[in-house]
Amino acid sequence: MIEIHDVWHHYGVRPTLRGINLTVAPGEVVCVMGPNGMGKSTLLGIAGGVLSPLTGHVKINGLIRRSSINAEREIRKQVVYLPETSWAPEHMTGREYLVGVGRLYNIEHRRLFEHIDQLFDVFDLSEKSDHVISGYSTGQKKKIYLCSALVTEAPILILDEPFSGGLDASALRTMRQILQQLAKNEKTSVLMAVPVPELVDQVAHRIAVIADGNIVALDSPDMICQQNDCESLSEALDKLTHPDRPDHLATYLNRHG
Repeated sequence: MIEIHDVWHHYGVRPTLRGINLTVAPGEVVCVMGPNGMGKSTLLGIAGGVLSPLTGHVKINGLIRRSSINAEREIRKQVVYLPETSWAPEHMTGREYLVGVGRLYNIEHRRLFEHIDQLFDVFDLSEKSDHVISGYSTGQKKKIYLCSALVTEAPILILDEPFSGGLDASALRTMRQILQQLAKNEKTSVLMAVPVPELVDQVAHRIAVIADGNIVALDSPDMICQQNDCESLSEALDKLTHPDRPDHLATYLNRHG
């Protein structure tokens, strides 16, 4: 379980996050959505343990992040945090990298090797598996980062924009189907940020909409649409985060149409 309690954070004179409270239960997929610059990545970075909140705290299965070395060590055995801009040692092959990550999470060797081969197959990386990562395309690097998160078999996944980074249509469908399967697994919790509603409306159990550092809506995709009298999640998100956009757009089109 992920529990975010009264988290505030800022980078300057204006708060980026304002008293955020959010819980992700076991077996639940929660997607954080909102305009650029509204604090989505900051929130996931705090949940992932790479940032400390100004006030408030994050609990992972009852342990407070960054409260002590022992607590953080136990948390890191259970959690994978994949930032939007990830990194891998590019002198290693994709296979070497995934084996190294799997060993960090104490995955049994035979199970690890089988899982790696399966991931290479489903993400169409088999031909690149024994090539150094520096020779991968942008999309292939994104795939290997996603594979590195999945190969850990961690019960808690914190993913910042897993559908970005140049993924092709096949990889997008693959990742979406994997997340749908994880959503059926009562032992796996997923917290992720995704900018495109169409990619998550059939995956997420709940959507947390952030605007101006606050959660302005938190419910299932269907309920968010109903509450805002909208036919699509995209329309509902626009209504929640940009209520003045239709007027601004109409003014622009009248002047420049």
